[in-house]
Amino acid sequence: MDERVAIFIDGSNLYHALKDNFGRADLSFAEFARKLCGERYLFRTYYYNVLQEPGKSAEGHRDQADFLDALRRVPYLELRLGGTKLSQGVTVEKGIDIMLATDLVNFAWKNAYDTAILVSGDADFAYAVRVVKDMGKHVEVAHFESNVSKDLMDLADTRHLLNRDFFKGLWAIGPVGRRRRPRRRGGLPRQTGIEVASQAFPVDGTAPIPIPAPAVETTSPEW
Repeated sequence: MDERVAIFIDGSNLYHALKDNFGRADLSFAEFARKLCGERYLFRTYYYNVLQEPGKSAEGHRDQADFLDALRRVPYLELRLGGTKLSQGVTVEKGIDIMLATDLVNFAWKNAYDTAILVSGDADFAYAVRVVKDMGKHVEVAHFESNVSKDLMDLADTRHLLNRDFFKGLWAIGPVGRRRRPRRRGGLPRQTGIEVASQAFPVDGTAPIPIPAPAVETTSPEW
């Protein structure tokens, strides 16, 4: 039986880590998930982020809306969107970590996957990872060297270090060669759940960037 993989992406964590480490966030989701999954069977990719409020940045809200509308049309990709709240005068995420941790445990209990790949270094997920492992599932953690919890690292069955070498060929900006797609059961191409035709999407949620795209920098809202 093929090993079934589910990918859980903490969108905000990934975006800020990319900006902090590489100064860019124009990641091609299709190539990113394909590299994490390898030749295994991708059950589904789940993407979690905060829904931008139109009152704070109208332009940022429109950019995010365009991006999310495109993702909703992609097979095998599920969006999980939370909001924000004020805590002691500071705007913080509301419900994102809970949604991701709940899905991680719920789909393990339903035996929907064999291996979970968690794209986050957040210590808040450590207990959920422990619970999933106790159910007999494997958990891989994709993390940045400078942005990961030791507790999470100690629990991971396998670790993917997201360094500069890992991201070679995974950026959305610039010419991207056509790659052979992994196979799905029944001889059909395996869907990564993160691409529409020849489009790639920056991880921070701006409008789709066609492939190939001119090798220029883009300005993206931070959300």
